Amino acid sequence: MDGTVLVADDDRTIRTVLTQALTRAGCKVRATSNTATLWRWVEEGEGDAVVSDVMMPDGNGLDLLPAIKKKRPNLPVIVISAQNTVVTAIRASEAGAFDYVPKPFDLRDLLSKVSKALNRPGHPSQPAPAPTGLSPSPETTLPLIGGSPAMQEVYRIVARVVNTDLNVLIQGESGTGKDLLARALHDLGNRSSARFVRINCGTISPDQLDTEVLSNAGQGATVYLDELSELSADAQLHLLGLTQSDSVQSQSLRFVSSTNRPMLPLINGGLFREDLFYRLNVMPISLPPLRERIEDISDLSLHFLQDCANNGMPRKSITKSAMDQMRLAKWPGNVRGLKNFIQRLVILCPEDEISHEFVATALKEMSQQDQSGQPVVADKLSASVESHIKRYFDLHGDALPPPGLYNRILREVELPLLALSLSATRGNQIKTAELLGINRNTLRKKIRELDIQVTRTKKLM
Repeated sequence: MDGTVLVADDDRTIRTVLTQALTRAGCKVRATSNTATLWRWVEEGEGDAVVSDVMMPDGNGLDLLPAIKKKRPNLPVIVISAQNTVVTAIRASEAGAFDYVPKPFDLRDLLSKVSKALNRPGHPSQPAPAPTGLSPSPETTLPLIGGSPAMQEVYRIVARVVNTDLNVLIQGESGTGKDLLARALHDLGNRSSARFVRINCGTISPDQLDTEVLSNAGQGATVYLDELSELSADAQLHLLGLTQSDSVQSQSLRFVSSTNRPMLPLINGGLFREDLFYRLNVMPISLPPLRERIEDISDLSLHFLQDCANNGMPRKSITKSAMDQMRLAKWPGNVRGLKNFIQRLVILCPEDEISHEFVATALKEMSQQDQSGQPVVADKLSASVESHIKRYFDLHGDALPPPGLYNRILREVELPLLALSLSATRGNQIKTAELLGINRNTLRKKIRELDIQVTRTKKLM
């Protein structure tokens, strides 16, 4: 890499790491802890690219972005932030950021983005689009919860498409939040003042499509096709005609669809029209199942506990060890299943604080049956992992999953392996290290990285 990079972050460690890494890569670096110095450098013509944090002692990096784009429209700004929400990603995109990287970031990934910024085509950037009035406090409007790497990939895609007219197809298992994401694409974008029309594809008839799409959809509305794979053959043909009609074109309608089934096998089997699929699947977004974002279980659980209290149910807290126990569960119902589980805990737990023992009992009862009410059949670990990964690849169709799959899969295996081993040895780390065949220091490091609560207990008999 060649060029000068301006780094702005109030965390000295991050400034040091970035300065050293960028210098080794061949860049010159100027680093500061505040927005005032960053703006002075920009005004003076310093720098070929900027890496800036959002929250700094004297201001907000996102608030400074429009001024930077106006003063130096061809200066790329990469935003880094610990506020890992879809709203932050969208605001960064709206303000004209070259890219958005959540903290904690992968250093190699960030260096790659800096390299792209420094080697971009030399055309002036377009002026940043006008803000859409999003709240500066993401927590008040956030429709999706979680800062895991898998969700960050979703946020980045949403930020790029939310203010476009592109048709979107949301793919994900039941209970992953497809309806929430569809609504977010409407409410957080430039169509928020228009109608949001939801169509149940499993029950809609060809004649009803005209009424739902044309009569109920106003100018610039979003038409949400819920569970697209359930659309009948006649309705598919009728919908294809509608998407090509002058009436739909004149109303500037946007179609957002969802499906819990991989579409390509249906197309290959002649069960879904290929021409209609490619009209609706301009921008695919894959929502990960909860088992691929276990880091988010704590945030989701606390959100659901607060939601219960807001809706007149008892206000409860939950112990850290109980939360750790929940992170080991399979959650076949995904986020919806977790929400239902939290509601049951709130109603059934007699104490104000939900304990590890209460959660363990509730999880044991839940694990005895799957969503269909059938007993869960045990399987070999390798077969279960293979099936899990195959379903994940099938969910993405022809596209590839987000980068970092190897580490995500290892993390999913490591957490239950270490937690259950510690439980079997009653928290004895020496015995656990021997059991696993790893160094004790390695075990301690893994416990910290995975945030596992270790409790020493005595053998009763």
